[in-house]
Amino acid sequence: MASSLISRHVALSLQKNLRLSAQGCRYASKAAPKAQVEFDYDGPSMKTGVPGPRSQELTKQLGEIQNVAAINFFCNYEDSRGNYLVDVDGNRMLDVYTQISSIPIGYNHPALLKIMANPNNLSAFVNRPALGILPPENFPDKLTESLLSVAPSGMTRVQTMACGSCSNENAYKAVFIWYRNKERGHNVPSSEDLSSCMINQVPGCPDLSILSFMGAFHGRTMGCLATTHSKPIHKLDVPSFDWPIAPFPRLQYPLEEFSRENAQEEARCLEEVEDLIVKWRQKGKPVAGIVIEPIQAEGGDNHASPDFFRSLRNIARKHGCAFHVDEVQTGGGSTGKFWAHEHWGLDDPADIVSFSKKLLTGGYYHKLEFQADKPYRIFNTWMGDPSKNLFLAEVLNVIRRENLLEEVTRSGKALLNGLYELQAQYPGILSRARGQGTFCAIDVCDDETRNRILLKARDKGALLGGCGERSIRFRPALVFKEYHVHMFLNIFHDVLAQLK
Repeated sequence: MASSLISRHVALSLQKNLRLSAQGCRYASKAAPKAQVEFDYDGPSMKTGVPGPRSQELTKQLGEIQNVAAINFFCNYEDSRGNYLVDVDGNRMLDVYTQISSIPIGYNHPALLKIMANPNNLSAFVNRPALGILPPENFPDKLTESLLSVAPSGMTRVQTMACGSCSNENAYKAVFIWYRNKERGHNVPSSEDLSSCMINQVPGCPDLSILSFMGAFHGRTMGCLATTHSKPIHKLDVPSFDWPIAPFPRLQYPLEEFSRENAQEEARCLEEVEDLIVKWRQKGKPVAGIVIEPIQAEGGDNHASPDFFRSLRNIARKHGCAFHVDEVQTGGGSTGKFWAHEHWGLDDPADIVSFSKKLLTGGYYHKLEFQADKPYRIFNTWMGDPSKNLFLAEVLNVIRRENLLEEVTRSGKALLNGLYELQAQYPGILSRARGQGTFCAIDVCDDETRNRILLKARDKGALLGGCGERSIRFRPALVFKEYHVHMFLNIFHDVLAQLK
């Protein structure tokens, strides 16, 4: 009975999502074809300013319950589809930010709705298990179909979690456990280890550290915050650890004009990494691991060359540190490869790779030696959500069937070329266009102007995000086609022309 009711509901949703809006976008390029994504709209449609009156009313209502200072507007997710997010006031926006880069194949994709309609999946949605102790019968098979089918090079093991922060937090714990067992030469703790850890003292709670980079963002839990250095508001008033922080390269653009200067900058940062590892060892707080993003996203979309990352990987090996690549935002295909670290060309790119966002669940891949040696060391109640593995397996099917990584490469090239043209046209406003695939960004002359651009673009029907001190980041779904790029660039051009 319940299954048939859900099936009928999803069938109605499928019919609704396959209908395209009759109203076009007045900003769309004349050369752009009509909607090519079967469940997409054909353009933005704006009825009010954003936030509109209904969003404002709901914000006031929610403000009586919790802090609402970060809320942009309220959404109508039932009517959202494809590359378009609809708000509660009926405004339809081309979403080039996708829930902070976490929507892989657009809103209400028919393939995912069909997963919901399958009665064989009903139990996975109704019963959320404590995976660490009572996993469902099909859990190994579903992990193999989903996460293990896209495992990074050299990795055959994965630990699921619920979000990016808890993925990194538990990966750090795995690094510390591995390092201490390596120091002991075995995995049997002493009685002093066991007693001292209960009162937060050495040797049971050792003075180990994780080396991170200025501008990094790895999450908001305690250990992650110690390695996060993107904005003060994330860290203010929260106690932290005395862990080393290395400079991340600040590259000059265009890259081809500053190759010598950029190589010198990367060499300087790598030298500082080695100095810090030695210094912290001398302080009695050895660096157990190095954590880094392939592209610093929240910190300002900061890039480094493949040579930089290859050298950093070698430094980690040289000093006996674990190498942890945080792909929470870069993973899932938006750089044109499923994992951004694939651009480095390494057969052994990392010891640990963490993920979340576009993979719909959290967790981390790891080498065998980083598996916890005893039960309950890497553990929480849910340890992820098996229903998300069902969705992810279908997302991966869509990516393969529709060759979406190739689509991302084409769309990304069009987007970056368009940003190059706009920064040449508006040099007093825009600079440093950069990106891989559709994972792109551009700098604005100052923070105030950046924020004005974001709001004006939103009122014209394009939803964007900021990052760093004055950057705009572009994070579309993998189904963002070239004609969506041209549609967005026209809106962006109109906004810039008004500013000028």
